[in-house]
Amino acid sequence: MKKYFSSYWIRSAFYTFLQRFSLTIFGFINLVILLRWLSKDQMGVWATFLIITTIFEQTKSNLLKNAHIKYVSGHGEDKEKVTIASSSFLINLSITLIFILFIIFFSTRLSHWFNMGAELGTMLKWFIPGLIFMVFFSHLEAVQQSFLDFKGGFAGNFVRQVFFFGVILTCYILKIPITLSTLAFYQSISIGLGVIVIYWLSRPYLHFQFKASREWIKRILGYGGYIFGSGLLANICANIDQLMTAKLINPAWMANYNVASRINGLVDIPSYAASEVIFPQASRASMQEGKGKVKYLFERMVAILIAFNFPTALFIIIFPRLVTYIVAGNQYLDSVLILQLYMITGIFRPFQNQSANLLNSIGKPRLGFIINSCSLVLFLGVNYICLLKIGFYGAAVGTLIMNVLGVITWYFIMRKEVDLSLMNVYNYAIDTYQSAYRFAIKLLTRKKQQAQP
Repeated sequence: MKKYFSSYWIRSAFYTFLQRFSLTIFGFINLVILLRWLSKDQMGVWATFLIITTIFEQTKSNLLKNAHIKYVSGHGEDKEKVTIASSSFLINLSITLIFILFIIFFSTRLSHWFNMGAELGTMLKWFIPGLIFMVFFSHLEAVQQSFLDFKGGFAGNFVRQVFFFGVILTCYILKIPITLSTLAFYQSISIGLGVIVIYWLSRPYLHFQFKASREWIKRILGYGGYIFGSGLLANICANIDQLMTAKLINPAWMANYNVASRINGLVDIPSYAASEVIFPQASRASMQEGKGKVKYLFERMVAILIAFNFPTALFIIIFPRLVTYIVAGNQYLDSVLILQLYMITGIFRPFQNQSANLLNSIGKPRLGFIINSCSLVLFLGVNYICLLKIGFYGAAVGTLIMNVLGVITWYFIMRKEVDLSLMNVYNYAIDTYQSAYRFAIKLLTRKKQQAQP
């Protein structure tokens, strides 16, 4: 155990988990405030804005961050690292400028297509400064992680979240009027502050040179092209229930799905944090130590995540009404059944997340792209049929069906690629519970002994 989970794991997992935790918790608290402040129609527009901007940023990150980390961590020469980083930055900037042009010319049409008037388009235009800031933020975060340092990413994201939370809380307490477009602009400012922080912490890894090369641009796009497509499809699949509900039924109803999705996101914190921690190590293991080490890392991580996910998901499945009421109040109790269905799939979602991440880390992004392409087509078909036949809860039922099929599919793929053993995963999960129990007993015994005179 100590051999594999050395100080790297403790250090990187600590900062990455804190980063994911702070992002989700602050986003969750902001949601609780906004649910009590904005109307359902406004919440539908806000949720759509967050989905669009998040899909873009996560997809771009999938293209560049993984390739950046993989190639920089695999090269020892500073000159080569500068070229890789410069090429990655140039691609980052180019993609963002294309998206900004799309917003300028087509965001109003997109807004009307979602039956949201011009409000969504206006919000996206107010967020253009944030998109520019994100070019630098995501680049600096990739630079840090390529050197196995996760502190800057946590600090930068924490400052972003604290500032935006402070603005919302202040306006809510003082009852200062605020529009959705203003919220989008405050998001931009928060990212700018995050850039300052992450730049300050990234200086030891920066060479302050720009030497992009056509060769490395092609190589990064060659590696990241499938990851870009795969990430785009995966992110659309993750939000297709909300987007299809807004388009086919009612944008206001999308707010109910967003409440369930955000509660569900709390359970996924360890899973996404683990993806960022395990990727650099799995990449190195696949090149230096072979399939056996990759298999161990994958099975161990999946087991730990499921062991932590299961109790939380089970509690929410049993008490969904209580959880929904605490988070969103009476007007969102229609989300209860949606939340239960989401949490059933949430128990095994770490397995799917880690499987997709592992394919990228071992150099098989094309396979991940094919799987996500097929999944999106099926998702669209299944959700469309369920929405037409069932109505409001149709997208949630369709999501449950697709996630069950996804778990089965990923199992056979991982069995082929890394010789996955479910028995090993089960044993590691039991070992996790036993270790947690022993730790708790030891802690209680120590406190009891300290309390005795």
